[in-house]
Amino acid sequence: MNYRKQQIKEGINLHTIETNKFKTNLLSVFLTMPLSKELVTKEALIASVLRRGSKLMTTSEEISITLEEMYGASFNCGIEKIGENHIIKFYLETINDEFLPQKEEILQKGLNTLFEIVFNPLIEDDKFKEEYVKQEIDNLKQIIEGKRDDKARYALERTVEEMYKDKPYGIYKYGYIEDLQKINSRDLYNCYQNMIGNCKIDIFVSGNVNINNTKNIIEQNELIKNLTERKYTKLEEQLLEKQKEPKEIKEEMDITQGKMVIGLTIEDTNKDEKYVALVYNTILGGGANSKLFQNVREKASLAYTARFKLSKTNEQHIHSSRNRNSKL
Repeated sequence: MNYRKQQIKEGINLHTIETNKFKTNLLSVFLTMPLSKELVTKEALIASVLRRGSKLMTTSEEISITLEEMYGASFNCGIEKIGENHIIKFYLETINDEFLPQKEEILQKGLNTLFEIVFNPLIEDDKFKEEYVKQEIDNLKQIIEGKRDDKARYALERTVEEMYKDKPYGIYKYGYIEDLQKINSRDLYNCYQNMIGNCKIDIFVSGNVNINNTKNIIEQNELIKNLTERKYTKLEEQLLEKQKEPKEIKEEMDITQGKMVIGLTIEDTNKDEKYVALVYNTILGGGANSKLFQNVREKASLAYTARFKLSKTNEQHIHSSRNRNSKL
């Protein structure tokens, strides 16, 4: 396996993993922005609108036809919050040319298709298509409102919100209903233009590929040529204020299994201590053999399950256990 990072332009990097272990190539584009309460909802909505159609593939059906013509290539996108960064991810997986009857430049077709979806959106009258925006607003609203359905995840997210109140890491990655209701197609397109012009862009290509040839394909793509250089400014990590007394938040729901989450923060960890924390995470609550699970669940029968999760912001540690019969 051979990994190489190469700069396409300032702020736009290519990460290539050359390996012959797989019959497919995985192509990805990551758009990274600083987490912002004002923009997080729009950015989450942009991801959904982009996958609906581009200038050359105006509908989801046309995108599906293009993927089928590449021997059933698959495409997806998603949203992540990593530290103080908001990341929109686009994936396209194609078969490797080596396994085709004749060479068809599937890698190039796949990259061009992925770039078309991300960097050449469908625009009508200098704005995103109204129909797509309205439909995706409804879809995103359901996602935001539905976060309470998974009670364990909801309890964890609420802990993060309370621990990092008024700080970037406390922002919900899909945004907020009150902001969603204010969005229109023109403002959303303006946000997209600003995002594409300033965000950090990482392109990942993994598979049985030639590193130099892959870089050349990307550099020759007209949509990549049109992107400007940029300097991505990473948010400064914000430490939590030290509290003399624990902060306790309670919410009541009509459920049979209550959720309890304890959030802790480790400050000023050096590189070696971070690896120690990872090992500690596994020993304390990494699975069914961990100390939390064996003692809290198996021996004492105090919870249905118990685990420990290490998250990255500064170094945030969260202990979660689920009581058998209680209210949150």
